[in-house]
Amino acid sequence: MKVVFWGTPDFAVESLKKLLDSKHKVIAVVTQPDKPKGRGKKVQPPPVKIVALENNIPVFQPEKVKNNKELYENLKKLNPDIFVVVAYGKILPKDIIELPKFKTINVHASLLPEYRGAAPIHRAIMDGKDKTGVCIMEITEELDAGDVFDCVEVKIEKDDDIVSLHNKLAEKGGELLIDVLDRIERGEITPKPQEHDKATYAKPIKKDEGKIDWDKSAEEIFNQVRALKVWPKAFTTFRDSQVKILECEVIDKNTTGVPGEIVDIDKEEGIIVQTGKGRLIIKKIQFPGGKPIKGSDAVRGYHIKKGERFF
Repeated sequence: MKVVFWGTPDFAVESLKKLLDSKHKVIAVVTQPDKPKGRGKKVQPPPVKIVALENNIPVFQPEKVKNNKELYENLKKLNPDIFVVVAYGKILPKDIIELPKFKTINVHASLLPEYRGAAPIHRAIMDGKDKTGVCIMEITEELDAGDVFDCVEVKIEKDDDIVSLHNKLAEKGGELLIDVLDRIERGEITPKPQEHDKATYAKPIKKDEGKIDWDKSAEEIFNQVRALKVWPKAFTTFRDSQVKILECEVIDKNTTGVPGEIVDIDKEEGIIVQTGKGRLIIKKIQFPGGKPIKGSDAVRGYHIKKGERFF
């Protein structure tokens, strides 16, 4: 099939690469405009654009999609069979959705109808889920509410964080996409309606969600740390400065005491902290102006002592 691919970030790259290696033909890519990034605010292309240009695929980067007659006409001239959307970043209007022969499908990183919305991977980790997955669905005007072609489950391991789970889901999503496209082309698959009464919403992550509440349980804080490892990173106050907790591990689920208090020091592993329920060991931490360091190095370098407290 002739495919127009809509996508922007790293998550979408795996699906695009799988498409390029398949029998289907990517005739164009639509992605977000180049944006300034990093401390230097240097304008950089989206990851999907980089892959598209490397493969000599025409790229469209519209500022807006709705009521964009030029974009619509350009896409119509391509006579696409199907649009594939993977983390594009904007809602598509009805005229765009219905333009191709087989309309428009989406790769979504959850087991729909659970975790519709912008941050399904983060929310699954933060909620302590032991599994999530990827679904291929039809796009409709209502957010992530279209009929589903197929899904695949992915186990969330205890050592998974936002990076590892993101990568696993991107890989599985790309594989499932090709399988579903093949079956659509052969007329061997029919999408099924979602159970809308069971829908949940994965709202976007906000920066203040990184603030650690030590009254919460060790399990909850552990899930927060690994879900927010890339951005905004879990943070807390120590010695009147904000520090970031990048890696930790639950070592006790039931002990109670003073939340945030350093109850012990493990010179090999890190800093043992009491939570509202249970204890954590901080294995990687970042102090203001410094690089991420092991908890054990922080103990030695910052002379951290038992009885001090995170707030």
